[in-house]
Amino acid sequence: MTRPLPVYLDHNATTPLDERALEAMLPYLKELFGNPASRTHPYGWAAARAVDQARQQLAAGVGAQPDELVFTSGATESCNLAIKGVAWTLANRGRHLVTCASEHRAVLDSFARLAREGWDVTVLPVDASGRVTPAQVMAALRPDTVGVSIMLANNEVGSIQPVADIAEGCRERGVLFFCDATQAAGKIPVDVAELGTDLLAFSAHKLYGPKGIGALVVRRRKPRLRLLPLLDGGGHEQGMRSGTLNVAGIVGFARALELGLQTLDKEGRRQKTLRDRLRAGILEQLDGVLENGDAAERLPNTLNLSFAGVDGGALILGAKEIAVSSGSACSSAEPEPSHVLLAIGRSRPLASASLRFSLGRSTSDADIDVAIASVVRTVGELRARGRWRPA
Repeated sequence: MTRPLPVYLDHNATTPLDERALEAMLPYLKELFGNPASRTHPYGWAAARAVDQARQQLAAGVGAQPDELVFTSGATESCNLAIKGVAWTLANRGRHLVTCASEHRAVLDSFARLAREGWDVTVLPVDASGRVTPAQVMAALRPDTVGVSIMLANNEVGSIQPVADIAEGCRERGVLFFCDATQAAGKIPVDVAELGTDLLAFSAHKLYGPKGIGALVVRRRKPRLRLLPLLDGGGHEQGMRSGTLNVAGIVGFARALELGLQTLDKEGRRQKTLRDRLRAGILEQLDGVLENGDAAERLPNTLNLSFAGVDGGALILGAKEIAVSSGSACSSAEPEPSHVLLAIGRSRPLASASLRFSLGRSTSDADIDVAIASVVRTVGELRARGRWRPA
């Protein structure tokens, strides 16, 4: 017999495609297959109309203007375009950049590449919850600082950064501010006008849309900021991202965000209730468990726990009834512990013996019961085998 699939609690890695988003996409995978850059016939016109409509929907969903959206292949490309594009565009004005240690690898590795190419990069430490303060960021700015990057919500521990205050301080000092909102969009309200960001990235597959499509918001300013592109080609997306647009993906992206915003508050409250029950169920039955992330300023669906006295690899393998992760999906090929957990002060053994639970629309009370039982059983067995005792 085929073993039943485990309970899926890894929605921060990716979400299932909403059937309604798929339904919206299907015509553009079949009969309406035209290239939106083909302006001489009905096939191209239909595709261009679909892209225009989706661009308007997506922009409205994040408080932007339609012509401020640049479509990309996903959040990793959006982060690379924002960070490298700003650095290359403003290289004559300054070569200093600022970020923090709990950012996603798409951000940190982009900064690392620029550092190897001669830019001066400041990586700020974070507190025990994975956050920085606006004062920290402002103190790091210099006359030659051209860009700052701080994410809205952390993908591993869920902590929400004080982005609006940081953006305001950057604006007052004439420094461009980029925000990776990939884990926030579809989970909490995201409005670029309210946040005050100059650039903002988000992605479809984190909010029940298709993989392979994302967007970068490049806010209008005077003079208009035009990022130097990563890709050379036909000059699509106002010259910032060449390449044939993924029409079906764009349509599915817009529909998924539209659907998510309809139930954003209600679903957030429901997932928070389930998350808190999961937390209580584990902590009531196990000693030596540390919670990671800010207790209050956190995504409603995210719980990250470190378990003392167990081997991290054995923990993941042993809890076979649930599908969870020990960190970012984009870092899962790396044998090293989570850089986020190390940044907030966890030891390497504890960082390795951590689980990230990220709930979604399909998560039920029964799923939470399965997760509690699986974790308690697995940790108990591993600790008994290792003769661990609480301090």
